[in-house]
Amino acid sequence: MKVVFDFGGVVFRWHPASFLARVWPHRIETLEQGAQAAALFFQNYGGDWGLFDQGLIGADEVVRRIAVRTGWPRGEVETVVRAVPDELMPIPATVVLIRDLQAAGHTLHFLSNMPEPYADHLSSSYPLSEWFVSGLFSGRVKQIKPNAEIFAMAERQFDAAPQDLLFLDDHPVNVEAALARDWQACVFTDAASARRELVSRRLLSA
Repeated sequence: MKVVFDFGGVVFRWHPASFLARVWPHRIETLEQGAQAAALFFQNYGGDWGLFDQGLIGADEVVRRIAVRTGWPRGEVETVVRAVPDELMPIPATVVLIRDLQAAGHTLHFLSNMPEPYADHLSSSYPLSEWFVSGLFSGRVKQIKPNAEIFAMAERQFDAAPQDLLFLDDHPVNVEAALARDWQACVFTDAASARRELVSRRLLSA
């Protein structure tokens, strides 16, 4: 089986509400306020941020657009955009899961919506080539989940039939898109529940 990992919220820490609360303590006092600000800032990874994810605009342009759209000071918006790489730290339990899947003989790949600057940071900071045989970053291939084309690109890149791929992603819409292409897929909530799912599918031993 070829197991395909999403990155943000799966392999790397990504919780926008608490992230914004840390970066903007003067503006955000509660996680509820953080969630509201995140919805406006990231637009559910569509809009301006979706174009950034897809590699169609750069960091300076996404900062400009968000500042214009929201009225937040450009310097504050830039602080958030610059702080994202430090937020993307490996989740230890997922790293253990990756190692266990490798030990069980499975081939691992990744499929991540990630702007090019952040993809470059992850590639240079962490042993992606040790964890994964290959992978696709949206910002590099100019396609984005949940669009069908990036899943088709992944099938070619991973040299796999859809039914031979199992996808772990924390966004249900991306999981639904994978299932629509006849991938196996499940929503990732945490490494422990993912491990139970993999055991139930007989990909890992209990």
